[in-house]
Amino acid sequence: MSKSSSADANSRELFGHPAGLYLLFSTELWERFSYYAMRALLVLYLTDTVTSGGLGWSQGEALQLYGIFTGLVFITPIFGDALADNWLGARRAILIGGLIMAAGQFVLAVPPAMSGLDAEMLLYVGLGLLVIGNGLFKPNISTMVGGLYPQGDHRRDGAFTIFYMGINIGALISGIVAGSMAEGYGWNAGFLVAGIGMLLAVAIQLIFAPRHLGDLGVEPIARREARLSKGATSRTPLTREERDRIKVIMVLGLFTILFWAGFEQGGGLMALYAQDYTDRILMGFEVPAAWFQSLNPLFIIILSPLLAGLWSRMKDREPSSPVKFAFGLIFLGVGFVCMIGAVLEQQTAGSASMMWLVGAFFFHTLGELCLSPVGLSMVTKLSPVRMGALMMGAWFAFIALANYLAGMIGSLVGEAGAMSVFGGIAITGVLGGLLLLIFAGKLVDWMHGAESRHAPLNTQLNEG
Repeated sequence: MSKSSSADANSRELFGHPAGLYLLFSTELWERFSYYAMRALLVLYLTDTVTSGGLGWSQGEALQLYGIFTGLVFITPIFGDALADNWLGARRAILIGGLIMAAGQFVLAVPPAMSGLDAEMLLYVGLGLLVIGNGLFKPNISTMVGGLYPQGDHRRDGAFTIFYMGINIGALISGIVAGSMAEGYGWNAGFLVAGIGMLLAVAIQLIFAPRHLGDLGVEPIARREARLSKGATSRTPLTREERDRIKVIMVLGLFTILFWAGFEQGGGLMALYAQDYTDRILMGFEVPAAWFQSLNPLFIIILSPLLAGLWSRMKDREPSSPVKFAFGLIFLGVGFVCMIGAVLEQQTAGSASMMWLVGAFFFHTLGELCLSPVGLSMVTKLSPVRMGALMMGAWFAFIALANYLAGMIGSLVGEAGAMSVFGGIAITGVLGGLLLLIFAGKLVDWMHGAESRHAPLNTQLNEG
């Protein structure tokens, strides 16, 4: 597509942003609806009895698979990004990834009796397709959001905030819709609506991208850079300042493993706890267990502007990024204190109040807002320009390891008991946060002034 057509696409604005932003917002909304719908159902489906349509797995087996699956979800974007940058282009990678993910959801939705295949074989094929498709889709749509704006455009940060809201709107409605479908019509119906959501994301791209995105994402980045630089390369060694900044990324990466290993219990062990040990009767209506997965995105939508306003009001007193990381870990620990309360009530009354889970998800979301967007922003600020993709890949690798560990930790519940698992995570989160507070000053020194104390949190949100 010509430069003029690209310029025309970027000149069309809506509420002060290129119209293409809202196209990408809508695409990501339905993709996240699809992913989180499946995520809300997966462990519950695996552990349900065979006579009820499930696979009859033990909780430990289900949580281990959950950890492996969510870990791979954060590893494959490293390869998907490379494929898009060198061969496919971001636009084509999104479409191919979306179609593969839709196929994965529909494989999960097929009743084994209709396919003639073993139920576990369908499960592994479906999850494998989701992992591969996610690797192509996830990193490239975020890249395209940034590509809508020239360097130095002050609207870029606000654009990622709008984009992040699309992620959470999709996640919010996914648990409710998929949970209701699974409750009323069976697990296959829940996976079916997830597949339909993914097809909507692909359809939006196919129909509206040529008009609103121009040639954005069509040419692979590496090919474009090679054409513009005409083969010029740079092999300058890292400076002491760059090495110190990389050390900050590595140290905070270790703490982010602690956080996500606990946080991801929300879709695993806590989902099972909601299903089996929580009193879910509200005014005569039984709340589906999958609905609890919508609490996190709901709280994000509510709390994001409040927390952003708090940081903005604090101005020069705004905490440094390592201190915000520490707050995130402490909030994670407080959330699991709520789960300890749930276990204590369950042991005396037979079941736990839903409010314990609501409280846990509330504090976990506060922790996420203190840690997740800050971490992504930190990587972009501290990475040497020539190592930006490598360092972001390393960051996703930390999160992938955390997701795998989350499954392993959750699977211990059968041997250690819920009290030990929840209590261990609570203690680890609080102690990790306190340890990070002690060393926060040194980490800020290693950042060598790269951090701006005045950037509000909501302008840094760019991933889900």
